Amino acid sequence: MKRVFLSLLAVCALSFTSCKQNAAEEVDTKKAETAAVQDSKEQKFPEMQFDESMHDFGTINEGDIVEHVFTFTNTGEAPLVITNAKGSCGCTVPTYPRNEQIMPGDKGEMTVKFNSNGKPNQQMKSIRITANTEKGTETLRIKAFVNPKNSKAGSPVK
Repeated sequence: MKRVFLSLLAVCALSFTSCKQNAAEEVDTKKAETAAVQDSKEQKFPEMQFDESMHDFGTINEGDIVEHVFTFTNTGEAPLVITNAKGSCGCTVPTYPRNEQIMPGDKGEMTVKFNSNGKPNQQMKSIRITANTEKGTETLRIKAFVNPKNSKAGSPVK
């Protein structure tokens, strides 16, 4: 009886081991096929190429509202879609083609307004752009020297 039981146990162990090898080989084959398909569909991304990534307004007076238009080209191989653009503070407001497709080779514009009220002296602000580029974000910068308002308005100059 022991011999029959041991023989049956050996046959079961042998059959389980062979099934496991076949399953492992099948999974490896499926992984290789999936990887080959993914490699053949190499993902293409759009790319934002700005004419300039930084603009200097020079010297302005406190309270001035200035704006600059940044021009960019989609130099990538897929349609570009800008989903968000946000200034580093509330004084910097971008206007852009939200959720519009910009085809490869086409140009687009982003207007950035800067309100210097309450922002005396040297200012440096950034605009963070979220788009479907490979990096996912792009950054623009503006700067200006803001002449402070005269705190003694109306007093004679000596």
